[in-house]
Amino acid sequence: MKGPIWSIVVGCSLLATSAGLYFLQIIIFHRVDDTNFYLLQDLAFLPVQVLLVTFIVDRLLTRREKQNLLDKMNMAIGTFYAEVGVDLLRRLLVFDANVTAIRTGMTIHMNWTPRQFAAASLLAQRHVANMTFSKEELSAIRQHLLSHREFLLRFLENPNLLEHDTFTDCLWAVFHLLDELAHRTDFQRLPDSDLQHLANDMERAYKLIVIEWLAYMRHLMKAYPYLFSLALRTNPFDPSARVTV
Repeated sequence: MKGPIWSIVVGCSLLATSAGLYFLQIIIFHRVDDTNFYLLQDLAFLPVQVLLVTFIVDRLLTRREKQNLLDKMNMAIGTFYAEVGVDLLRRLLVFDANVTAIRTGMTIHMNWTPRQFAAASLLAQRHVANMTFSKEELSAIRQHLLSHREFLLRFLENPNLLEHDTFTDCLWAVFHLLDELAHRTDFQRLPDSDLQHLANDMERAYKLIVIEWLAYMRHLMKAYPYLFSLALRTNPFDPSARVTV
C-alpha cells in the first residue's frame, strides 16, 4: 500500500474509531450533554496540543538531531585535519609571503574566548595571501595531495558533510587544487600565467582551510579539552609550538 493511501486509510480508521466510542458512550450512559461538553472541551484544547507538539517538542527534537549531526560532522572534520588538513596548512602557509600579518592572530591559547575566535576568523577572511613558491615545492605539494587522493574521495562521499556548507566548500577547494596539480606533470615548463592560476587555487584552499580550522579548534576547546591541548601543541602558525609537554 502506497504512502498517501495508507495515511488516508489510517486517518479515516482513527476518526471512525473515535466517533464509534463517542456513540457507544451515549448509548451506555445516556448523557448527551456531558458527551457534547467534553467533546467541545477536547476540541478547544486541540490548538494548545498542536502548539506544544509542533512549536516546542518538535523544535527541541530538531535541535537535538542537529546537535547530534554536528557532532558527527565535527568528528569527520577532525579526521580530515588529522590526516590531511594540518599538514597541508603547514605547507601552504610557508608559501604565503604575507603570513606574518596573521601569524600572531592565529596563535591560539588555552583560555581563548568566543570573541577572540570570531576576531581570528574575520582576520582570516580579510587576509590577502601572497603565494610564492618554487616549481620544486609545487611538485612536493602535488605528491602530498596525490598520496591522500583516495582519502579525499571517500571523504566527499560522507552524506553528513552535505549539511555543512562551509566545510564542503573547503573540501572542494582542496580537491580542485589536487585535480589541477594532478593534470600537470612537468612543472618546469609551466608559463607564468599558469603558475599564477595555481597560486590562486592555492590561496582559495589555504584561506578556507584556515577558517574551518579555527571553527574546529573552537569546537575542540568546548567539547574535547584534551584534543584541544594537542591541537595547540601542533598549531602550524605557532613557531614555538612543541608536541612534548
